[in-house]
Amino acid sequence: MKILIVEDEPDLAASIGAYLSDEHYRCEFAADYATALEKIDLYAYDCILLDLMLPGGSGLKLLEELRAQQKQDGVIIISAKDAIEDKVAGLQTGADDYLAKPFHLPELAARVHSLIRRKQFGTTNVIEQNELKIDLLAKTVTVEDREVVLTKKEYDLLLLFVSNRNKVISKSAIAEQLSGDMADMFDSYDFIYAHVKNLKRKLQEAGYGNYLKTLYGTGYKWVI
Repeated sequence: MKILIVEDEPDLAASIGAYLSDEHYRCEFAADYATALEKIDLYAYDCILLDLMLPGGSGLKLLEELRAQQKQDGVIIISAKDAIEDKVAGLQTGADDYLAKPFHLPELAARVHSLIRRKQFGTTNVIEQNELKIDLLAKTVTVEDREVVLTKKEYDLLLLFVSNRNKVISKSAIAEQLSGDMADMFDSYDFIYAHVKNLKRKLQEAGYGNYLKTLYGTGYKWVI
């Protein structure tokens, strides 16, 4: 899962990024309005942590732009402005949650998890598709109650496919999910093929129903 941290305080941004990285999120950073605007224009995120007071512009303006583009990225405002009118303004503009500074990192992580789960999987912490079970809290995968040991990238890929079942996922979208804003630097998608191949092999060896289909020249689709 990919997180954009829009925060101009370097120490706080680094602390949030380190904590969420330990929770197996891929974190990217924007320290000012212009950088954040460029990133939300170019990429999609599972969750954006958005400060309201930024060099060069307002976090609310970024939020307005995001919603004007009809993008569905989850947004949690993190701000020292904790007056009720600021919270109301943020939520009415399209934020999904609001957390006033200072806050505890475990609470922030819990809110990120809750938001992503709600947007992608409803209210459940366990995704079950026939013989396949994914525990979002424990970050474990089982097939017919047998655990399948996946790398972080393989697990991220599986969640990407399952949360977009019956939709075609392009190789460029997968590259962005796995590598963030570094995806444009790769000359080929060989690294994607390797991760997908390993994921399919592990699931097939465990006896899953072969739901992951390769669409040659296009991408992949989780069909169920």
